[in-house]
Amino acid sequence: MRRQALDRAHRFLAKRAGFLPNRLVSGDLDGIRRVVVIPVLAEEERLFKTLDSLDRNPAEELAETLVICVVNNRAEPHARPEQVADNQRTLAHLENLVHGRSAATQPRIDPGSLSLAYVDASSPGCEIGPKTGVGEGRRIGLDLGLSVLTENAEDPGLLICLDADTLVEADYLSEVQKHFDGRDSWAAVVGYAHTLPTEARGRAAIVRYESFLRYHELGLRSARSPYAFPTIGSTMVTSCDAYVSAGGMNRRQAGEDFYFLQELAKTGGVSRIDSTTVHPSARSSDRVPFGTGATVGRHLSGADDGSTVYHPDVYKILGDWLFLVVNDLDRGASELLAEAGGISPQLREFLELNRFEEIWPRLQQNAPHHAGLELQFHRWFDGFKTLKLIHFLRDHQLPESPIFDAIVRIEPSCSGDVTSDLIDDLEAQETLLEHLRRRCAETDSER
Repeated sequence: MRRQALDRAHRFLAKRAGFLPNRLVSGDLDGIRRVVVIPVLAEEERLFKTLDSLDRNPAEELAETLVICVVNNRAEPHARPEQVADNQRTLAHLENLVHGRSAATQPRIDPGSLSLAYVDASSPGCEIGPKTGVGEGRRIGLDLGLSVLTENAEDPGLLICLDADTLVEADYLSEVQKHFDGRDSWAAVVGYAHTLPTEARGRAAIVRYESFLRYHELGLRSARSPYAFPTIGSTMVTSCDAYVSAGGMNRRQAGEDFYFLQELAKTGGVSRIDSTTVHPSARSSDRVPFGTGATVGRHLSGADDGSTVYHPDVYKILGDWLFLVVNDLDRGASELLAEAGGISPQLREFLELNRFEEIWPRLQQNAPHHAGLELQFHRWFDGFKTLKLIHFLRDHQLPESPIFDAIVRIEPSCSGDVTSDLIDDLEAQETLLEHLRRRCAETDSER
């Protein structure tokens, strides 16, 4: 790592020292080039399957990889007693594995193959705060991982995010490392495919939800948004310098991955790793109000069947707006607002509500060169503002559209997979999802 970047990391860790009371329990840390961080809450049944999938990676990659499990919960009554009990059993298993002893886990993990470490953020007095959540568990692990990497090497490697219920492939570590070795990458997201359950209702729920995620990503790509990437925590990889420059992981209870990736995109960009795949669980969960678990839960309860999505024209309006601005950065705010009104009166109203007429001259003044101005514009019109615009258009102009009709509008190559009875044909929906997965894995030049 460049000396300046290493100094930035040390300064960052010095500021965070007061937020790192948790002790890392580990074995030998020599030779570690990358750290995988797994937040763990009541995951005794799933965590060791995830560790087993990591253990199937090549021995030479495992020798350079530290896996940090942050076993965390809030204090009761904010955590349920059964969650705390599950965490205590998990800590006992990890204690045995870290110290080279066999543990009563299924599947059985070879205690000598994985370089494991754990953090006890679960026991009385060690719990995370009552208003924190997954973001806090991930932050603890990433900060400690950064500390290990900056102490271990002149050129610290990668901080890799995973979840306790997410399986990886046997080439996972090597493909992630190869991506960063082969280019000047700042941060990246790994390709993903949810594990499809065998039970029909749960399977239908996750097929519908992932189809929406793919549709939304392709819609953002069609608009040429710099925020066109999935925001799933178990896909995130970052260099140490990128982690520091983004301000580290936030402590939110929900949406933490979205905001973290947004900061990575603003500070250096987010690339894609589609040469390997992570496989998140498709289970229902009530831990956070949105995301995979919450959406599957709403589908299973009948609260939301996922049959409608953002209207495809919202991406057309977004794309026209982004093109309008970056195609002529010398225009004044009034002229841009007038043309925005020609694209959509609701677009203009949204921009006025967000004080564009006041913000734009300031951006032009602070970034006199076009490259810098375009960058500053995208930092202002960021992923969150993009989503707010989409919601504003949904609420005031373009109501949601039937999901399969919308997919064909955004991705015409899918038209052959969409038939009139698709809404009741789960097998055909899975075929369509596979098509969407392939399209998302293609680069813009291939498309």
